[in-house]
Amino acid sequence: MKAIITVNRNKSENNIDMERFIIKNIVSYVENTIDNIVKNTLDEKGLSIEEYQKKENKKKRLQHSLKECMYGSIQDKQFVKDFIFELLIKSYEINEENIDFIIPFDSSDLLSVQDKFDSILHLYKKNFGKLALFNLIKEYNLDIMKNHDLNQYYYISGDEIEKIFAEKPINLRFEDKLEIVVQRIYSLYKGYNCIDDIMDMQIDGISGGVSGLPADFVIDHSKEYEDFVKKIGLKNAARAYDSIWLFFTGKSIHLNFLSFGSYEELERICQNIYKFGSPGQLSKMNGYKVNKLKDGSRVVVLRPDFCETWAFFVRKFDIPEVSLEGLIKDSNADFVVNTLKYLVKGSRNIAITGAQGTGKTTLLNALLEHIYNVYTLRILEMAFELHVRKRFPNRNIITIQETANISGQEGLDILKKTDGIVTIVGEVASDPVAAYMIQTAQVASKFTIFSHHAKTFNELVLSLRNSILKSGLFNNENIAEEQIVRIINFDVHIEKDIYGRRYIERITECIPLDEEAYPEGFREAQSLEEKVSEFFETTLCFFKKITGRNFYTYRNILEFDTVNRKYVFKNKISELNVKSMLKEMTEGDKLEFREYLNSMNQEER
Repeated sequence: MKAIITVNRNKSENNIDMERFIIKNIVSYVENTIDNIVKNTLDEKGLSIEEYQKKENKKKRLQHSLKECMYGSIQDKQFVKDFIFELLIKSYEINEENIDFIIPFDSSDLLSVQDKFDSILHLYKKNFGKLALFNLIKEYNLDIMKNHDLNQYYYISGDEIEKIFAEKPINLRFEDKLEIVVQRIYSLYKGYNCIDDIMDMQIDGISGGVSGLPADFVIDHSKEYEDFVKKIGLKNAARAYDSIWLFFTGKSIHLNFLSFGSYEELERICQNIYKFGSPGQLSKMNGYKVNKLKDGSRVVVLRPDFCETWAFFVRKFDIPEVSLEGLIKDSNADFVVNTLKYLVKGSRNIAITGAQGTGKTTLLNALLEHIYNVYTLRILEMAFELHVRKRFPNRNIITIQETANISGQEGLDILKKTDGIVTIVGEVASDPVAAYMIQTAQVASKFTIFSHHAKTFNELVLSLRNSILKSGLFNNENIAEEQIVRIINFDVHIEKDIYGRRYIERITECIPLDEEAYPEGFREAQSLEEKVSEFFETTLCFFKKITGRNFYTYRNILEFDTVNRKYVFKNKISELNVKSMLKEMTEGDKLEFREYLNSMNQEER
């Protein structure tokens, strides 16, 4: 039975059908109305040719936008929202007098935490656009570590949102209220529920379904389960659909005031969020998908039975205008900035290492600015993340990515035939890519920059050595290792502390042992490698065995002092690398590089 209430408006009584103003009913109306519009033939009666064509074009645009908006297209999303906005005013007769029946903007006591958050975010969007959430979090220090249930971690609570709403003057006009209502309707109709607006913000990423109780656990009605729940107090524990985690400036922050509301809604989002470009069906037999959104964000979706619950991970790569100076901020940052600039200008092969989320992609993007414009860039990525041509539209750049049918190995092989001078490998994450990267660095590029997940320089060498052995590029581990250390000139290692602060832990120079350090007979064997490979391999093994030494040494040029949070100069760049770098630089850069070396010598003293 419909709920009818009587309200007093301007001293006159009006019967209000309150079910009209329930969000889910408005969503159903919008869905059915739009479905009829796009499926049915236009009524030509009374329309001029021009009017008919205008309506037909709008219909086609709506059909297109309804499909594309689900894939992360901001423009198509806005078109659909504008259509809903118009529909609610003209057809559903939403006005200033009844809009508060949908969301009680006029009574803060009746607003949910999500209502208050949406209102706050709406105001910040008007002032800051895509930086709305960033400014909100920073203004109220919402990204600090807090205590909760005897644990410390990053989270934003409902109490914090309530406090901000109470303190901040929230003056919403009718248009503001309707835009908030439209966003809520869109998020349930074509969007991603309560994170839909957040997805458009400039953030590192967002994930869902990664904490809380899985569905199978909750629906277990056995006595053992009931006893277990009672024993450890899980009756009111969060469910997987309550799990929303923001990846923000290197920190994982639990938005525990938001929820998708049901397991079914979490599943709906997972089923839709990965489908841009028709990557194939996510099924029980294929329990995960890796794809991207239209804006270039990377999407990973997991589902049962492969995963214990439905879950998704969105990693955004809308990298702002980055620079080394903007990224590297701690004391003596100029040591690091200048060193990195000259390594790139000196055409050194550089590995950028670090764990996930430390900022390898961002640093790599900043380094590209210092590659001479006369050099053509050829870039291989697992998924498009760098978007270099957006920053440098006038440069000669080709970027390719691995696909279901084209491996990274094939991609690098093709890049060798595209007149490339500098090769960039977004991430060396497989054995074939490692092998081809080594080959490219040897013969196909002036220099190469790549990223890797190694923790130490030795681990980097050993990991690459094992990869090229597995790929069959070399059969002897000693030869493989010796080739790698002759290719990698420098390793820039990035770390992130528990507070999410990123810093360059070290810049390490790899120094192959010079020939004078080899045992007698090694030099001749090396020069005749192809003819006497068996003797060469035996000599290498013998040398390593009797000396107990690797074919290389390494030393840190710069290190980060974590106690005083400053960069410290440790060692000069070797003379061999200095000479090679000077050969690659312009005359102006040569002079500046020599001045830099002199300043480092004074720093050492």
